[in-house]
Order: sequence, then C-alpha cells, then structure tokens
Amino acid sequence: MKTKWKVIIGVVAFCLLVGGVFASVRLSHRGVVTVQTAKVTRQDLTSIVTASGEIKPKNYIDIGANAMGELTRIEVKEGDRVRKGQLLASVENTQPADDVEAQKAALNSAESDAAANVAAYKSAQDNLVTMQAGVDRAKSDVEHAKQDYDRYNELFKQKLIAKQDLESKKATYDSDVATLNESQAKLAQARSQIAQAEATNLSTQRRIAQQRAQLARYSDVLKKYNSYSPLDGVVTNLPMKTGETVVPGLQSSTASTIMTIADMSVITAEIRVDETDIVNVKLGQLAEVDIDAIPNQTFHGHVTEIGNTALVRSTGVAASQSTTSSNEAKDFKVVIAIDNPPDTIRPGLSCTARITTATAKNVLTIPIQALTTRTKGDLQETKPGAPAPKLTPAQQKIMKEDVTGVFVISKGKAVFHKVETGITGATDMQVLSGVAEGDEIITGTFQVIRTIRNNASVKVDNKPLAPKPAT
Repeated sequence: MKTKWKVIIGVVAFCLLVGGVFASVRLSHRGVVTVQTAKVTRQDLTSIVTASGEIKPKNYIDIGANAMGELTRIEVKEGDRVRKGQLLASVENTQPADDVEAQKAALNSAESDAAANVAAYKSAQDNLVTMQAGVDRAKSDVEHAKQDYDRYNELFKQKLIAKQDLESKKATYDSDVATLNESQAKLAQARSQIAQAEATNLSTQRRIAQQRAQLARYSDVLKKYNSYSPLDGVVTNLPMKTGETVVPGLQSSTASTIMTIADMSVITAEIRVDETDIVNVKLGQLAEVDIDAIPNQTFHGHVTEIGNTALVRSTGVAASQSTTSSNEAKDFKVVIAIDNPPDTIRPGLSCTARITTATAKNVLTIPIQALTTRTKGDLQETKPGAPAPKLTPAQQKIMKEDVTGVFVISKGKAVFHKVETGITGATDMQVLSGVAEGDEIITGTFQVIRTIRNNASVKVDNKPLAPKPAT
C-alpha cells in the first residue's frame, strides 16, 4: 500500500475516533440542566411591609362660614398657632348687631317695668297693713259704742236719762258701724290690688324671660358672624382674604371654608397598604417613616389605626362605592403615629413607611426566589414510553392540586421538597419544614425554577452572570 493511502486512512480513523468521543460526551450530557444554587442557612429574619402616603395631623378641622357676607377681619395668618376659643375671623354683622342692641333695650325696659311693679306691690302690701289696722280700730270703736248704747238703753228704761242722750249714743254706734264697713271694704280693695300686683309681677317676669330668650337668640345669631378656634393648633390653610364673600353650607365651594386648623401635637403618617399585606399589619406594631422633604433622617412610630374599607388604588374611593372594575388593585388605609415629630414637619409631605410585622431569631431561611409551585401530577414519575395511568375524576382533581416547595440538589439531580414557610423578609423566607440546614437548593435562573422537572439531572454553575452590553 502506498504511503499516500496510509495517511488518508489514518486521518479518517482519527476523525472517526474524535467524532465518537464527542458524540459520547454529548449523549452523556443530554437532559442536564445548568442551575444556580444557594445553601439553606440560619439567620435572624424581619418581616416588613412597605407603603407610601403623606403626613397628616391626627386631628384637623376646616373652619367654615356660618353666615353669608363679606369677610371684614382675619385675625390670624397661615402658620400661626391658635388656642381653643380664639377669635379667627369676622363677617360683616351690622344687622344682627343692631338686633342685639334693640333686644337689650327691650330687656332693660322690661326689667324697669318689673322694678316699678315690685315697688307697686310693696306699696300695696303697706296699704293692706294700714287698711287692716283701720278695720281693727273700727271694730274696737264699734264694740265700745255698742257697750255705751246698751248701758244708756238700760238707764233709759229705768228713766234715769233723757231720750236725747240715748239717741246720741245710738247715732255714735251707727256711725262706728258704718266706719267699720267702710274700712272692711277698703281692706278688700287693698287685697285685690295686691293680687293684681302679683299677677302683673308674674306677667312682667315672663316677659323678661321672653326678652332674655330673644336676646340669647339674637346673640347666638351675632356670634355666628365670628369664627372661633375649636382646638389648640396651627393654621395650615388660609384660602380666603379680607373683603371676599363667604357662603355657608356649600361643601363644593371654596367660599365655604375660611381656614383649616390642625392639631400638630400628634403627627401621623397616613399610608396605603396593599391588600396582600394588610392581613399582617396589627395595631401597635413598630414602624419607621422616611419623609421625602427631610432626607437622611428616619422617624419612628407605631400603628394606631387600620382601615376596614378597601380603597380602589387608582381613585382612592371605597371599593363598595366605586364604579370601576372590582378586579382593580385595592389598598387599605393605615395610620402611624410618629414619636417626637420635629417642628419642621408639615401636613401633606410625602413619606414612605416600613412596618415591622414579625421577627424571628436564628431560623432556617431560603432565598425567596427559590420557592416554586408544582402540581401533584407534575411530581409523579412515569417510566419512558409507559402509558399514562387512568385516573378517576377525584384522582384527577387531586393531581391538579398545587404543592409549594423547593428543588434540592441530591446526587446531581433536582429533587422537589415540599416546604412549609413562615415569615418573609426582604430577600429571604423562613422555612418551617421540608429542608435542613446546609441543603443546597436551586435559586436560578427564574426560567429554570419555573420549568425544571422533578429528578432532572443538573449542573451547578454559580459564576456571576456577565453584564449585558450597553445598547
């Protein structure tokens, strides 16, 4: 055989050998999935709910107009601190002020009449005493005259005195009786005058009470032309100016609100918490608040109020009153009282709050992204080429049930382990059962975790991913 053919045959043999080795390697790696892994570790874990909102005072009141008219005085300016009962603003009040003055005059007149009636009543009482004394004196005179007349009548019968003397005594007696009758009539008249004076006094007192009630009414009307602070606080909004006209009772009109008073002694952060997190939020839980306008400073507080009404995220309207789709995302209002707020805080500032909902010490944890879900049917192993088993409807339903777990690396394969989880931190999650400390679990990629099958052969590659080139 020529040397040329020997070379050709040798080259072909070498190529066949290399091809066979390459094919053998390819066949041995068929079905192997490249994965990223991490270890099950123990650590302290904190569960935090993060939400945004704005700074609000615990209590604030819009000072509205109680009477329509021109705003003649504003006693404060925005940012001023006010006390409860302090005069804030006044509306033009000429007519109600005149009504009050007129009613005061009417009351004074009624009180003067009452004083005159009291004097008349006292005079009638004095006159009654005088009349009673006159009646008593007249009775005494009648008794004395009767005795004289009876004695003279006996003497006349004995013919010891002249008839003229008897008739004189009789005339005296008759005169005293007439005087008594007159005194008794005057006494009755005096009693009637007292009764009349009492009735007049009662009428006057009732008129005074009526005038006082009218004065109270007119004074209340006049008071409504002034606005007073209902609490100690700060003027946080003052949209009106002197000379503008205020209108009471129109909630949609800016002319119905003169100013807003806020109680700045208790400052809160009112945030909106997602519906998936609200079940973990409880009263009294500690929170940290960051305010956009005050960077590099964190404020501490605690949860004081949790709303029970779901709010549509896009509109802020209660879900029960919203006309939008019920499938839209919803939030719940949560109020956090800030401890020791500085004077620089103002209502309306944007903020972000982090509520600590749970803590756990030295617990088993896994990266959140390692957790995945499979159906029970996906976890069933079937031999290649074997026909699918026939299942009853009940068994088919069971096979469709979801199982939550992680894939653990065991002898080069990804073995699915069902796990029970606890609290969730920022990047890790507590595991209550299903894995042990030090177990190697699959953490990536996302596509691998979503699609890898139970007992699949794997290759671990934990090299950092190369950054994507800039476009």
